[in-house]
Amino acid sequence: MSTPDDWLEVGKIVAPQGLRGELRIYPDSDFPERFMEPGQRWLLPPGAKLGRDEPQPVRLLSGRYLNKQNLYVVRFAEVVDRTSAENLRGAKLLVSAHSRPPLEAGEYHLMDLMGMEVFDQVQQVAIGQVVGLATAAQDLLQVQLTDSEQVILIPFVDEIVPIVDLTTKRLEIVPPAGLLDL
Repeated sequence: MSTPDDWLEVGKIVAPQGLRGELRIYPDSDFPERFMEPGQRWLLPPGAKLGRDEPQPVRLLSGRYLNKQNLYVVRFAEVVDRTSAENLRGAKLLVSAHSRPPLEAGEYHLMDLMGMEVFDQVQQVAIGQVVGLATAAQDLLQVQLTDSEQVILIPFVDEIVPIVDLTTKRLEIVPPAGLLDL
């Protein structure tokens, strides 16, 4: 049985598209080839959990990007009609963790940032933990504050986040005035 570390979640099926089994996928990846280049992928059915349930192999035949909706429409060999596609609503699209594309200096996989501790670089105090990434005009780290349910957004730019240490799972930030005023 595989472990959660064996997989990367690259998208989530949000709806069927048309009557012939195409699927709309919301991407969790900056690599469009994962949705457009034919080949092997895996689906984790709705309600299934990595580590408990085994992903099911599927063969991606084609994909296209819907720019205004920030979605991909894909076709799998195993999904031939709308009913089959509807049954996959909420399924997660996975790739093998070993298929990670190489990154340039200063680029990171979201999976590597998740759970990292965030510290104020000047005061050396813990601020919180990375719980997600939002994309707007720039990437924004979603940081859950220490001892709080509150989540704040921190621009993921070198001036504000000068240190990303993947080895120690630690980010250091230089917060601009007002960022941490709660």
